[in-house]
Amino acid sequence: MPLKVAVQMDPLESVNIEADTTFLMLLNAQERGHELFVYTPDRLAMEDGVVTARGRSATVRPVKGDHVTFGEWEVRELAEFDVVLLRQDPPFDMAYITSTHFLDKVHPKTLVVNNPTEVRNAPEKLFVTDFPGVQPPTLITSDFEALREFRDRQGDIVLKPLYGLGGSGVARLLSDDPNLDAMLDLHRAIGREPVIAQKFLPSVAKGDKRILLVDGEPVGGINRVPKEGQIRSNLAVGGRAEAVELSPRDKELCAIIGPELKRRGLMFVGIDVIGDYLTEINVTSPTGAQALKRFTGVDATAILWDRIESMRATA
Repeated sequence: MPLKVAVQMDPLESVNIEADTTFLMLLNAQERGHELFVYTPDRLAMEDGVVTARGRSATVRPVKGDHVTFGEWEVRELAEFDVVLLRQDPPFDMAYITSTHFLDKVHPKTLVVNNPTEVRNAPEKLFVTDFPGVQPPTLITSDFEALREFRDRQGDIVLKPLYGLGGSGVARLLSDDPNLDAMLDLHRAIGREPVIAQKFLPSVAKGDKRILLVDGEPVGGINRVPKEGQIRSNLAVGGRAEAVELSPRDKELCAIIGPELKRRGLMFVGIDVIGDYLTEINVTSPTGAQALKRFTGVDATAILWDRIESMRATA
């Protein structure tokens, strides 16, 4: 059954079609006969409780430089759609949070993927703390003294912004590095949010796995290997992707968190695993599907659409 699909995302005309997971979602939806309507979150509006978006219909194709044809601008009520894909990138700021409140008005009658309430309640570096024993030693705080004490206990640490993305602002600080206070001053200058400090895991040199889960079940993973001498393995900052099999520990971590993801309606999730530890649960706009398909042949977005179609057929 063809579905009416609205996609809340960053500008479609600017995406890298060879890497962007949302673009692969759109291609799969279109191949299944679903109608596509795209808009950016700044085009949302709510009047008297009715949520609308100013956007355009879209036809996509895997052609670099000519990957989309848009229809005319129009305003449509989101309640008229069968599905809304919540896919804009962080930062996870008040604008992002406000958009989830708007989408709450139409979900679940219109299925929002991922559930906007749970996206709001599951910040990616905080949500993982709900599962004891899966993280490396971790501290989240704005208290400089607590951060100094944490480094004294743990030795080398990794410092990163709580609501960052794509490896931005991530730095390793050695146990005797004199730049800790300067790094904390920089974070404070950027925003008021706490920072996250984690014990440095030497195994990051072997890679940082991105494992994709659909409706709580792992569908595959890739390994992201940092450049020589670097700790950031994110593909957006130069990490190299390679094929990888899920280890028994990877499967154990997925089994620990999977039922809760399903319960919360977090249907498309990407987790980050370094060695034996889970470092993040990405629920806003998880990436990695194109690399996974390239290396393994597994199309996580096709599996997602199978699940969405099944849910809509029984709604």
